[in-house]
Amino acid sequence: MAKKREKIVIGTVDIIDFGILELEDVPCKIDTGAQTSSLHCSKIRIIERDGKEYLSFRVLDPSHEMYSKKKFLTDEFKERKIRNSFGNYEYRYVIRTQVVLFGKKIKAEFTLADRGRMRYPVLIGKKLLNKRFIVDVSQRNLNARYKKARTQEK
Repeated sequence: MAKKREKIVIGTVDIIDFGILELEDVPCKIDTGAQTSSLHCSKIRIIERDGKEYLSFRVLDPSHEMYSKKKFLTDEFKERKIRNSFGNYEYRYVIRTQVVLFGKKIKAEFTLADRGRMRYPVLIGKKLLNKRFIVDVSQRNLNARYKKARTQEK
């Protein structure tokens, strides 16, 4: 019989690391009503190089304290019809990237969206949470505490 993976308790808000995108401790909101996770990006556009299409984007925007101006390019992306927080459908670009939560590296899909008016630049949805996490709405910043405890152990 296959061993059941122990699920980690996560609260309603926390921090998340994006290694490939060179960002650590990005504030995030856990949203069990959202299917897909979402990342605040700016200057999202398709560019063509040598006959191939690339998705170009910058993580966050100039008004955010963690904004680095670094442009990211990927040829591994999709465009998908997503229902936004207002219940309306819109097309968004989707990338797969690696994130770190509770010391675990997780490959996950993120839609790229303008979340500039939102309190949290990252939204964590059900696809990333599924079979890994249990959400305890009475808790906050459990990953942040985990990271702090790991740093103090060293």
